Amino acid sequence: MKLFSGNANRALAEKIAGYLGLPLGESLVQRFPDGEVRLQLGESVRGNDVYVVQPTAPPVNENLMELLLYADALRCSSAGRINAVVPYFGYARQDKQSIGREPISAKLVADLIERAGYHRVIAIDLHAPQIQGFFNIPVDHLRSVRLFAEYIEREGLADGAVVVSPDAGRAEEARRLSNLLGLPMAMLAKRRTGPTETEVTYVIGDVAGLRPLIIDDIVSTGGTIRRGVDALVAAGARPEAVVMATHAVLVGPARSNLSHMGIERVVFTDTIALDAGEGYEILSTAPLLAQAIRAVHTHQSVSALI
Repeated sequence: MKLFSGNANRALAEKIAGYLGLPLGESLVQRFPDGEVRLQLGESVRGNDVYVVQPTAPPVNENLMELLLYADALRCSSAGRINAVVPYFGYARQDKQSIGREPISAKLVADLIERAGYHRVIAIDLHAPQIQGFFNIPVDHLRSVRLFAEYIEREGLADGAVVVSPDAGRAEEARRLSNLLGLPMAMLAKRRTGPTETEVTYVIGDVAGLRPLIIDDIVSTGGTIRRGVDALVAAGARPEAVVMATHAVLVGPARSNLSHMGIERVVFTDTIALDAGEGYEILSTAPLLAQAIRAVHTHQSVSALI
């Protein structure tokens, strides 16, 4: 087995390698002046099972291209099974047609990954479960909810708290967290006003006097979180929200929105590289991904990690 890393999140790949007791494979990724990507493997991979750690995080298109080029380089070098470890799957929010005459981009990206030569994909918290069905190869869809549950228990934040789903799409993950912690659950009702804009209309469930534990998969601009906290506080919740999200995309006014006076803590995982000095709590997904890689390599079940 060999493990390679693209440029998107090398720190995470190094942690995974540490848990597996493997060195990272040698490779060189360069950019030509016109932006083209050049990739060269620095060692033989003939007959090896290879795992490429490369979230397609911002800049999404550059990192996606690296992922595709790795597959082609490995295939041309006679690797055995080629596996994509994509902690954050870019384009996941474009999983359906919201209006007419637009592509289902997540399906196109799935096709590209498959046609490039990958035999399997390992991902964490896909934005929509149906993305698994976009592939004709196995997809191990891991979840970070246990990491958040362990964090809440470790920090003693469960007393007098309520788990909050920011929308109907994340209700299942919120239910999982509420079951793990033995807490009540609430949900924000929202409607989409544009491709990236939403409006929170009301709170479903009793949140009065409770600390909101908001769990989401992606924080992009943070606008939904800010408006959600406003709605929760207006409904009587304590202005001590804990915001937990797997993928810290953080574009535009995200950092300003997350500094809302009603938010006490913001917790992310490291699926997307993030500077620890920004004041956010960061939970590592490296142990989870290392366990999944080891299970896949030894033909063991991954179900216990899902």
